[in-house]
Amino acid sequence: MKHTMLGAVAAVVLALGGAAAAAQERVTYLFPAPDFLPAFAPFQIAKHLGYFEEAGLDVEFRVGQGGADVATQVAVGNADLGGGIGDTPIVVRANGLPIRGVALLGGRGLTQIAWRTDRGIESLSDLRGKTIGVLAFQDTTYYNLLGVLASEGLRRADVSAQAVGAGGIIQLMISGDLDAISGVPEWIDAIQQAGVEIDQVPVDSVFPAMAQAILASDRTIAERPEVVQGFVNAVLRAIRDIKEDPAAMAQVYTEAVPRHQGTEETIERIMRAYVENVYAEAAEHPLGTFDPARLAEVQAFYLDREIVRVAVPVDELFTNQFVE
Repeated sequence: MKHTMLGAVAAVVLALGGAAAAAQERVTYLFPAPDFLPAFAPFQIAKHLGYFEEAGLDVEFRVGQGGADVATQVAVGNADLGGGIGDTPIVVRANGLPIRGVALLGGRGLTQIAWRTDRGIESLSDLRGKTIGVLAFQDTTYYNLLGVLASEGLRRADVSAQAVGAGGIIQLMISGDLDAISGVPEWIDAIQQAGVEIDQVPVDSVFPAMAQAILASDRTIAERPEVVQGFVNAVLRAIRDIKEDPAAMAQVYTEAVPRHQGTEETIERIMRAYVENVYAEAAEHPLGTFDPARLAEVQAFYLDREIVRVAVPVDELFTNQFVE
């Protein structure tokens, strides 16, 4: 009887241990750029505050080499989930990679067009003949620039676009070698903090640019929907925290990413820029959801500019099933 009881207890312990192990499912998330960038604050906050753990996930962050690389790695199973921009599936799925967006991290575009106020630029039409920095020519900052130029009847040849990397964008704007940039809020803040006067226009005010997106393969969506659901919910929860109290979340973020300690005021300022220019949402498209019409419009532009050569059915580019 004693051995039977001990065996029963052991069985319960093993069962509980197995359940606990199963509850903390390992997930690898691949960032398209260094994971210490403020753009990725919601992910770091979600991990630091235990939101992933609450969802039963043991999340490991890794860094890829841009959105296209991330999409490729996720597609072939080298990472469970990854980051890009809302339009990334338009480009990569046309190349045969079964990737789609599972959450859009804001209702506005990530990219802003910013220019030095000492260059005689009063509006976007004044960009003709100007030198404009982008991250790379195979990057959304460049594609968004093309969209902005088109809105003013301009083409690529009407400006001098320079692919200079993130560091180059900041340094060359400060030095005056660039007149304008297509960039993200933290780059613009760094330039302004160096004493350069900047004007800016959100790209989505003239072109349907999109925010960051969480990407998953069709296989992961089909086979591990609970993982995708838990991850998406945790990140969106952190974004809502930032929207509610940027000052408090700046403190949390600098605790999560120690290299930013002592820069809480800067991080708060950047977070407020994200709240205003990126995370804002429309009533008809709650935080996290994709707008099919917006995706269709971007894809049509990319086809016209031969950024992609094949149109993909819009409903294969995203799913809103994981946004609660």
